[in-house]
Amino acid sequence: MPRMLLVFLAVNFVVCQLFALLAAIWFRTYLHSSKTSPFIRHVVATLLGLYLALFCFGWYALHFVIQSGISYYLMIIIGVENMHKYCFVFALGYLTVCQITRVYIFDYGQYSADFSGPMMIITQKITSLAFEIHDGMFRKNEDLTPSQRCLAVRRMPSLLEYLSYNCNFMGILAGPLCSYKDYITFIEGRSYQLQQSEANGKEDTKYEQTDPSPNIAVAQKLLICGLSLLFHMTITKTLPVEYNIDENFRATASWPVRVFYLYLSLMAARPKYYFAWTLADAINNAAGFGFRGYDKNGVTRWDLISNLRIQQIESSTSFKMFLDNWNIQTALWLKRVCYERATFSPTIQTFILSAIWHGVYPGYYLTFLTGVLMTLAARAIRNNIRHYFVESPAVKLCYDIITWMTTQVAISYTVVPFVLLSVKPSFTFYSSCYFCLHIASILVLLVFPLKRTQKGNKQHESIQPVWSKKLEEENLLQKNSYSTTNNSFSQKEEITCRYQALKQ
Repeated sequence: MPRMLLVFLAVNFVVCQLFALLAAIWFRTYLHSSKTSPFIRHVVATLLGLYLALFCFGWYALHFVIQSGISYYLMIIIGVENMHKYCFVFALGYLTVCQITRVYIFDYGQYSADFSGPMMIITQKITSLAFEIHDGMFRKNEDLTPSQRCLAVRRMPSLLEYLSYNCNFMGILAGPLCSYKDYITFIEGRSYQLQQSEANGKEDTKYEQTDPSPNIAVAQKLLICGLSLLFHMTITKTLPVEYNIDENFRATASWPVRVFYLYLSLMAARPKYYFAWTLADAINNAAGFGFRGYDKNGVTRWDLISNLRIQQIESSTSFKMFLDNWNIQTALWLKRVCYERATFSPTIQTFILSAIWHGVYPGYYLTFLTGVLMTLAARAIRNNIRHYFVESPAVKLCYDIITWMTTQVAISYTVVPFVLLSVKPSFTFYSSCYFCLHIASILVLLVFPLKRTQKGNKQHESIQPVWSKKLEEENLLQKNSYSTTNNSFSQKEEITCRYQALKQ
């Protein structure tokens, strides 16, 4: 019965997302910003989102409205000075309570297509917006980082705008997270009107800023979805992660076979995420949302809110490269609300927040605690020995092959508890491996300690999470869709803000 229920929920989720895709095409065609007011677009996006949530999750969808409504009330009554703290604690606490209820009162282990999934995205949006309003309406402009300055919201959103941002049909089921300013820019139809800046800071009129078509991008992403789903339905079932702890397999298989199967089983577990996240991205693009701008050749880019880069994930030669390209928007959220605001041990705090946000399964915490060790060890190795292998192309090729193999095994080793969920099977796996990579990571940190740098910003950057700095800079470099939500914030200031980001 649980298996049948799980299949039903998964099919229900896919059907709702396909409906959202059709609704997105209709939304872009018949409710385009040139034909319809922002008010109507907000209303329709919100109502469609709530309808999908109600259809997919039944009365559990009320949690989405309750969490958003109470958070908005806290923002109004507490004020801009401290509302980010209260909204953060409430939204994350409410999510955690719902996760505890679902896991330990209802079906343990049935975590696919459950109502806490959308709540995870809404929690990201609630906390992100609270910090962005706090930055824009309370903190001094000179105290903000370039990314905080560009994301800062200068006025309090209306209740309709808030609900539309949190519960719109494009992202209510699977996200991904987007900034509030990007969403409002899209709804108001200003995504395509912003000019790109040349290196001298002047407006570039080389490319006419007409409304670009997302059809090619959507078709490409739907093709990826189809291939991912096919892979999941054919290959994934034959390579279960649970087989890594099978007694007979552990007793009879050689170490190379066990390592190879570990890699294959975890690689086979990824396509379901590729499918869900790429489909969610395609839905947003079909509605006209996700336009990043033009590359140097004038080709449109529709990856403003993309959540992964599959080619880079599968070819990663470092822990850093893998995390840079996996669940991108969540990595940016962790940086913006936790890492760059932490007063001590930002790396550890960020991993702990990530574990709490993901849920209450013990396997999540084992994975992220292991991830701390792996991240620090990988960084230490890269900082201390990589420069010896980059001079000769042949030597670098050998180095890349070895680091690719090591990275894929290390990632697989780290995320096994994330899939197994429970403590007992997770420790069964790690004990069968003699905790080898845990011990190796500790030895690496003892032999190759992280290099110390000067105090201040340089020190802060040196311990920045593996995903955050490069990813944030790339996001700012390529993004040309930021717009103001306050009429007093002039277009000249907007262009200056983006130009400063481009120079970083």
